[in-house]
Amino acid sequence: MKHIKILICLLFVSAFAKAQQLENLIEVALTNNPEIQKFELRYKIASEKINEVNTIPNTEFGVGYFVSEPETRTGAQRFKVSAKQMIPWFNTIAARENYVGSLAKAKYEDIVISKRKLMTSVSQSYYNLFANKAKQKVLIENIELLKTYETLALTSVEVGNASLVDVLRLQMRQNELQQLLEVLFQQFIAEQTVFNKLLNRDKSVKVTVVNELSIPSESFDDNSKVLKLHPELLKFDKLYYSVEQSELLNQKESSPMIGFGLDYINVEKRPSLDFSENGKDIIMPMLSISIPIFNSKYKSKTKQNQLLQQEILAQKQDRLNKLIMRLDKAVNDRISARISYKTQAKNLMQAKNAQDILIKNYETGAIDFNDVLDIQELQLKFQLNQVESIRKYYIQSTIINYLKQ
Repeated sequence: MKHIKILICLLFVSAFAKAQQLENLIEVALTNNPEIQKFELRYKIASEKINEVNTIPNTEFGVGYFVSEPETRTGAQRFKVSAKQMIPWFNTIAARENYVGSLAKAKYEDIVISKRKLMTSVSQSYYNLFANKAKQKVLIENIELLKTYETLALTSVEVGNASLVDVLRLQMRQNELQQLLEVLFQQFIAEQTVFNKLLNRDKSVKVTVVNELSIPSESFDDNSKVLKLHPELLKFDKLYYSVEQSELLNQKESSPMIGFGLDYINVEKRPSLDFSENGKDIIMPMLSISIPIFNSKYKSKTKQNQLLQQEILAQKQDRLNKLIMRLDKAVNDRISARISYKTQAKNLMQAKNAQDILIKNYETGAIDFNDVLDIQELQLKFQLNQVESIRKYYIQSTIINYLKQ
C-alpha cells in the first residue's frame, strides 16, 4: 500500500486541488472495484492452501475377522485390529508449505498489477472527461462568437455591405457547432459511465472535473529504463522461485516414507488346558518403509521444472522488452503532445490577431464574412487540437508512471 500511495502522488502533475480530487476518486476505485476484490480473494485462497498441505497422510485402521480360526499353541485367533501411520521424509511438509507459499506470493503480484492498471484506467478516463468538457467549452465560445458575427452581418445587410447569404452561412455554421456540442455531450455521458463503473458505483453519478489543465513548460521526459522491481517483472521472479520450491518438494517426495503401525490379534482360550499364556492376545508393533524404486515420475518432474524455468525467463525477457517499447513510445508521444500544444498556441495567437483585423475592417465597412468563417474554422481547429494535445500529454503521463514506478 505504501508503494501504491507513492504511485498515486506521482500520477498528479497538475494543480494540487485537482490532484486531491483525483486521488480521492482513485482511493474509492481501489476499495470498491470488483476486479481488485477478485484478485484479493484468489490470494487469500492461495494462502489458505498452506493449511491444506500442512498435514500428514491419513491414519489407516483395519479390522479383520477369522472365518476359519487358525489354531496356535495359546489358542484360536478370532479377529485382528490394526493401525498404521505413514510419515513423510524429513522436512517434506515444510517443503510443501514453502511451495504453496511461493505460489501465493506470485498471486499477490496480481493484486499489485491490477491496482496499478486500475489507477491508470481511472486517471485516463478522468482526463478523457476533462478533454470532453474543455471541447464543449470551446464550442460554446465559438457559437457565441458566431452569434456576434451574425449580428454584425445583419447590420451590414441593412447598410448594403453584406448579403443575406452571409447571414445564412453564419447560421448554418452555428448549427454545425451545435450538433458537435450535442455529440460531445453524449460522449461525455458514455465516458462518465466508464468512469463510474471503474469505481463500481451507479453510472448516473455526476463526475466533476477540473476546468483547466496545462502542459508544464519544462520537459521532464527521459528514457530511463523500466525498474527491475516493476510488479509485472517481479511476478516472473516469484514464479521462478515457486518452480525452485516445486523442485525441492519433488526431491523430498522422491525420498522414502516411513510407517509405524500396531497389530492386535484376539486369541481365544483353549478349553481343558491350564497354562500361563493360554488365550494370551498378540500385540505386534510394525515398522514399514515405502521406497520409490521406480522413480521415473520424479525424474520427469525435474526435467519439467527445468524447462518451466527456461520458459519463465523467456517470458520475463519478452515482457521486459514490451515494457521498454511501451515506455519509449509513451515518452515520445508525450514529447509530441508538448510540441503540438506549443504549435497550436502559436497558431491560435495568429488566428486571434486575424480576428482582430477583421473586426477593425468592420469598423471601416470592409468586412468579408467568408474570411470570418475561414478564420473562425481555423481558430476552432487550433483550440480543439490544443485540448487534444493536453489530453494526450496526461494520458501518456499515466502510462509512463505505470511503467516506471
